[in-house]
Amino acid sequence: MKEPSVAELAKYENRTISAYFAVTAKQVRSKKDGAPYFSLTLADRTGQAEGVMWETSGAGEFSTGDIVKVHCQVGRYRDKIQLTLDRIRVAEPGEYQLADFVPSTTYNVDDLWARLNGYVSSFTDPHLHALLRSFLDDPEFASAFRDAPAAKGMHHAWIGGLLEHVVSLLGIADLAARHYSVHRDLLLTGVILHDIGKLYELRWGTTFDYTLEGQLLGHITIGVNLVDKRIDAIPGFPPALRVLVDHIILSHHGKYEFGSPKLPMIPEAILLNFLDDMDAKMQTIQSEFERNIAAGRAPGEITDYVRSMERPLLDTRAFLAKSGVPVAAAGALPVAPTIEFATEPEASLPAVEEEFVVEEAAEAVVIATVVDPEDDEVDEHRARASNENSSPEPQSQFGLFGS
Repeated sequence: MKEPSVAELAKYENRTISAYFAVTAKQVRSKKDGAPYFSLTLADRTGQAEGVMWETSGAGEFSTGDIVKVHCQVGRYRDKIQLTLDRIRVAEPGEYQLADFVPSTTYNVDDLWARLNGYVSSFTDPHLHALLRSFLDDPEFASAFRDAPAAKGMHHAWIGGLLEHVVSLLGIADLAARHYSVHRDLLLTGVILHDIGKLYELRWGTTFDYTLEGQLLGHITIGVNLVDKRIDAIPGFPPALRVLVDHIILSHHGKYEFGSPKLPMIPEAILLNFLDDMDAKMQTIQSEFERNIAAGRAPGEITDYVRSMERPLLDTRAFLAKSGVPVAAAGALPVAPTIEFATEPEASLPAVEEEFVVEEAAEAVVIATVVDPEDDEVDEHRARASNENSSPEPQSQFGLFGS
């Protein structure tokens, strides 16, 4: 890992450093005398910091998404670390490793993938099992699913974030399905497929952004269309089950004002909406605690006001530990369960009939209500209303199917 990282900047307060960062936002603003200055967001895989460059005449050409080398003073503004730059240039390819600048899941991706497949293997419904295998056994899809972020800038916004989010959700959804006696395989299918449209909606590289398709359609509409194409290729897939799978994806944002074309109307869809929202919020909270420490505050101090949560936050565990109260070790992502059946199951999933006259379901036209093409995450609607004043510059990204 390069030094210093964003997470280490507080150690260098009031010192001058030279360091490499990715430019994730660049704005040209005007000082009181009308002279331009740069307002920047500089990042690496450990976090991001704000930067300003008051004198721009000596700056070389650089754009959002570039890796740059900066010479700067580490200071503090409004109790947050801020870098004041006097020099900046685009870094040469041999001067850095891209992995230092792309935020990634801290979990082992192979382990997450194995857990995901473990849940699918526990399914007893042959049609839902076949549907999921049609996705997971597709090498191009699997590669993108293992890499994709779950959002542009809020919860799980890092490489592998979507897979991490899905595996986390599978653990709590499995418990919820047993507790409330709902259709477990349908709920878990919704968990795995609810955000697959993001493989087309987002593109990712040194920065995360929306594709043109993502801007115009959104991941809900894209996801339902993807699922329907896969179902069409599965002989004998029950039309009634198809309607439920489509509904659980269409309604997972929960409310019309959050971009949901339909309100959840079945128990599994209602559960997915609440569990998805909860997992997103809990990850946002954890990220805020980490950002608080990166800003130079001691663990256990209350955060600044968090717009997406509409409140400041306090890390209970760190606060109690600072107060001398013993705290148990933190948990981890759940392991895919070993299923115990009340009756002896069949040795294997029954094969899906290949010769079958399929009753045609009524054709469904999916129309998604778009709240904001720059932000269709439930928790992002309130987060960036005044935070993005300029459009990001086009980037070379690693999205599954481009823009």
